[in-house]
Amino acid sequence: MTLRKSSPPPAPARILLVDDNRSGLAARKAILAELGYTVDCAEDGASGLKLFDRHSHDLVVTDFRMPDMDGSSFISELRKRKPGALIVLLSGFVEALGLNEHNTGADSVIMKNSREVQHLTSAVNRLLRNSRKPPASESARSLKSKKAHRA
Repeated sequence: MTLRKSSPPPAPARILLVDDNRSGLAARKAILAELGYTVDCAEDGASGLKLFDRHSHDLVVTDFRMPDMDGSSFISELRKRKPGALIVLLSGFVEALGLNEHNTGADSVIMKNSREVQHLTSAVNRLLRNSRKPPASESARSLKSKKAHRA
């Protein structure tokens, strides 16, 4: 499956994928890597936390239903380590369990279905783009522009 690149990543980014389903993990890794991201994978929450502690990840994508540590517990542990971490939660049970950003702590909650790829790539690109600070030169220009408009 070849994805049409709608827009490149805002900058090189490192993503951590956590899912106990190996085929789902491999498929999502291939999709995100094709978009230009560096992707690390873990098959459970404990391994995911070890990778998260070892590397600097710009964003985490995690499954909800996993043995030993579910997605909500995993997200809670991530938030203790890095409160501002960008996190996407995937689940086939979003509607059945009433999962949303508020009750899971994720920045985006995505239903596993036929539109998952589009929703995942869109959420990842949006979260990373919105988290980036403009270069210092852009900030200085913006500040000068605001001062000029006030005068």
